[in-house]
Amino acid sequence: MPAQRIKFYQTGSFAVGNRLLDPEQRSVQAGADRANSLTMGHRACQGCGEALGARYVLDAVMRAAGNRAVTVNATGCLEVFSTPYPESSWRVAWLHSLFGNAPAVATGVAAALKAKGRTDVRVVGQGGDGGTVDIGLACLSGMFERNDDVLYVCYDNGGYMNTGVQRSGATPHGAVTTTTPAGNSFGQGKSLPLIAMAHRIPYVATATVADLRDLESKVTKAMEYHGARYLHVLVPCPLGWRTASDETIRIARLATETGIFPVFEAVDGEVTEVTRIRRLRPVVDYLRPQGRFAHLFGETPRDDVIRRIQAEADRTVRVFGLTEPDEVS
Repeated sequence: MPAQRIKFYQTGSFAVGNRLLDPEQRSVQAGADRANSLTMGHRACQGCGEALGARYVLDAVMRAAGNRAVTVNATGCLEVFSTPYPESSWRVAWLHSLFGNAPAVATGVAAALKAKGRTDVRVVGQGGDGGTVDIGLACLSGMFERNDDVLYVCYDNGGYMNTGVQRSGATPHGAVTTTTPAGNSFGQGKSLPLIAMAHRIPYVATATVADLRDLESKVTKAMEYHGARYLHVLVPCPLGWRTASDETIRIARLATETGIFPVFEAVDGEVTEVTRIRRLRPVVDYLRPQGRFAHLFGETPRDDVIRRIQAEADRTVRVFGLTEPDEVS
């Protein structure tokens, strides 16, 4: 873990383990030093994980870049709910690209800044899993191959939520979408972090909105590198996942505690850090709260699908070494 893990025993205070935390270790959501890159007025759904993730990512970028950064945003939920014409909730230099070319546009911005000798301005590209894992994959791979000086962030909510909750390449096996009404049976989806690692770019990391300190720390670390960098953030979607709006953080945490979503860092194509699971939980703890998996627990339970998902989670735990071997179910 790049950031110290802190457990708060007293809700609403800075007290932990019978001591007071130093100010720099405190996690606060508002302050004079925050950029508030994504501010009020946007139209995200209540409990939107993507809005939360994007705010923390861009605020961390702006702190690391000294408030000198350009953001290129692919078409998708994040773009639509934050910029209904003629309004915008962004307080950063922000460009809207097409659904699939945000990495290419970000590359062009970085090249233009380099040509002008502006080494003080950093570039960030961002999009959802549809615009990243599917439509934008070729442009993103090109960005990785050229090692362009761009940090690209994928906010993974597991589907094309803005256009009607259709299946994407990141939709998990068994999940119901409007294009997979009986449950997604097209496999486990692509692992973009592993694809990014195969390009041996300087920095790759995963994170979730369940641990915002970890997310901020990884953004800050990514900004210390130059060249292509990739950050994959799990952002539950109450609409598409059919969960309560106040369950977003809990669901994201369960994704890591069951081994469904590994949290790790990689440098030059090799894993350097992993977030270990203190108490490994069965995947049913993650699946049951989500309406998109309700059919697995109906009158005719789909134990075969649950076993397959469990087996994949167990494999992820083994491959990344997320727990001690005897803890794997």
